[in-house]
Amino acid sequence: MKRDISQQLAKWRHSSNRKPLVLKGARQVGKTYILQQFGDEEYEDVAYFNFEEDPDLKGFFSGRLEPHKIIQTLSIYREKKILPGETFIIFDEVQNSPESLASLKYFCEKASEYHIVAAGSLLGVKVGQSAPFPVGKVNFLDLYPVSFAEFLDATGKSALRNFIEETNIAPIPASFHTELIDLLKMYHFVGGMPEAVKQYIADQDLHMVRQIQDEILESYTLDFSKYTTKTEAIRLAATWSSIPRQLARENKKFTYREIARNARAREYSESIQWLVDAGLVIKVHNTHTPKLPLSAYREEAFKLYLLDVGLLGAMIKIPQRTIVQGNSLFNEYNGSFVENYAAQELVSHGQKDLYYWTSKRQAEVDFVIALDGQVLPLEIKAVLSKQKKSLRVFGDRYQPIILSRSTLMNFKQDGGIRNYPLYGLWLFLKRDKPVG
Repeated sequence: MKRDISQQLAKWRHSSNRKPLVLKGARQVGKTYILQQFGDEEYEDVAYFNFEEDPDLKGFFSGRLEPHKIIQTLSIYREKKILPGETFIIFDEVQNSPESLASLKYFCEKASEYHIVAAGSLLGVKVGQSAPFPVGKVNFLDLYPVSFAEFLDATGKSALRNFIEETNIAPIPASFHTELIDLLKMYHFVGGMPEAVKQYIADQDLHMVRQIQDEILESYTLDFSKYTTKTEAIRLAATWSSIPRQLARENKKFTYREIARNARAREYSESIQWLVDAGLVIKVHNTHTPKLPLSAYREEAFKLYLLDVGLLGAMIKIPQRTIVQGNSLFNEYNGSFVENYAAQELVSHGQKDLYYWTSKRQAEVDFVIALDGQVLPLEIKAVLSKQKKSLRVFGDRYQPIILSRSTLMNFKQDGGIRNYPLYGLWLFLKRDKPVG
């Protein structure tokens, strides 16, 4: 499966300032697959070491972390010499061996000729507990679920992806627009977890797709118990299961009473941060003052979205038939699917810190994004509507250079408002293109 991150991996490989790389991402977003594929395509040899499957590996990183000695030991263990620049070294599931992650500091300082990547699913919640993190000695990349653009590539629709990327934000032919809306419906059900996408491509069996999604969700809940205490696991599970209910409300601001009647922030704030650090949820902070830096004007209120819209549908148990019932899938649960999709798209295309704007209950804009020294509003609407009250309020008050929304409509410039179809949402982040 083609993934956009391959281009970033290639840049890392050829960088004059290359350091050991840490690839982060939630479980089952495809880290192992993409690294092995990249190694097979770009190197003479791949040396793969999994610290979850092979506990014996941890012993090679005890005591003094001398990189050349580690390479010699690993070469003997795999019965094949590891060569600098020719062997692509993968340390997988490194959250099970913090010492292996700590060794990257010494690879950077003493053995930079080796091309090495460490990958893990729970680095944000496990690393640093028993060994120091190699601060300043590693490069970072993040891998997310398959984006809609990557979904087009995976389903043999790369020509459509290329076409809309070259439109200069001008309307596209109606037949292409309709086809992309249909593909977007399917993506909302299948989502972006690589195994689910692979199953859909293989036989279009949505029953099997849902089974895979359910298994992924179960694996996440098992991690709660595996990597936390019993009390913490109970709180994590309660927080996690409350998210679909929170998103089903018209006001999607996260409230602790949805977890449990007497739940308090001091009890569950760590659970929320665990889910964020594990990459399982996307946290969108509220701001009343959309000025740079947005982090300086962050309010206590926030929203939580799941890492993948397909998993959201699986948790809610959205039926297959919604795909063929007009646009009902986009409208279900007060538009929670399209908002979750939008958050997922923005993060996967590089916007890691997301905010939304409110103004004394008079107006709310779903996302405000810092781009090129500007704070730009982005409204997400599933229903075709001419109502633009919140955008107008924002525009009148802060005078941004452009107002943007993403809907089911075609690319369009409507006065001072630019419309991006939901299937082309990521082009909002490439707004330097003129309107056709």
